[in-house]
This record gives sequence, structure tokens and C-alpha cells, in this order.
Amino acid sequence: MPFAKLPAPPYYVVCFSSARTDGDNGYGEMAEAMEELARKQPGFLGVESARGADGFGITNAYWSDEDSIRAWKRNVDHLAAQKQGRAEWYSHYEVRVARVERAYGSSKAEG
Repeated sequence: MPFAKLPAPPYYVVCFSSARTDGDNGYGEMAEAMEELARKQPGFLGVESARGADGFGITNAYWSDEDSIRAWKRNVDHLAAQKQGRAEWYSHYEVRVARVERAYGSSKAEG
């Protein structure tokens, strides 16, 4: 998965940690649709996501401000996906929202 290309802080991150239930049951298709929809929302900055073979995953969605996060949470299609997630796809999940004050990283030069 590629790293999100983000602006200089401050910005916000919604950290979604989840444990999946067995089977796909349409999860993959819905996850792709939700990412595509999120990318079209005002204030969306990027996303990074990973899931282990044991079903535990973390998705970090980055937003410019809290109003954008609230608008995304109220999106009708996103609300339907959340309902289906609680009913079918997640045995447990946690959502954490934070303001990013500092960000830095490193990468090895390729060559």
C-alpha cells in the first residue's frame, strides 16, 4: 500500500481499527466503494490501510478539519456501510479521532 501524500500539519486523522469476521460477504467491494466515495468528499486528504492474515486491520483516513469528518460520518452511503459492517463484517472495532500536530518520516534512496 502506498503512503498518503499529505500536507504539512495540522490536519486530522480518523484511526479505524477492526477485527474482521470470517468470509468476504461483499466486504472487499464495499471497502473499495467507500474509499472511492471518501476521496470525493470535501476535506479528504488521503488514506492508508493494512490488514493482517488474522483479520486485524487499521485504516487511517486523513482530513483537513473536524467538520469534514462529521460530514463524512453523516454521508448516507457511508452510514449504510457502517450498519452493514456492524451486522456482518466486524467482530470488534474502535474509532479514534486525533489532530496531527507534527509529522515526519524517512525513506531509503532506491538505486
